[in-house]
Amino acid sequence: MPTFELVSLLLIGALIWFWLDSLNAREAGMEASRAACNAEGTQLLDDTVAIRSTSLARDEEGQMRIKRTYAFEYSDTGNNRRHGSVTLLGRRVIALYIAPHVV
Repeated sequence: MPTFELVSLLLIGALIWFWLDSLNAREAGMEASRAACNAEGTQLLDDTVAIRSTSLARDEEGQMRIKRTYAFEYSDTGNNRRHGSVTLLGRRVIALYIAPHVV
């Protein structure tokens, strides 16, 4: 098999793996943001998260993982939109931010 075809197949395989891994990570981010909103008594708006950034980072064992930060919007009164974020390292949630309630 010529080198160009082999490299092309490897690149296509890597892109498919990245796409599937991103779908799984996004689902983990959705579950985390939904659970956080339920725990705070707020409503997750649009029932989705949006990718904000992607980078490489090392986990506790020194393994290189893909670090993704997703943004989402939620409402505490039903009349406003507040911003939150969830950061994953691989498929593990490492940070979740929901703004404190203003009384």
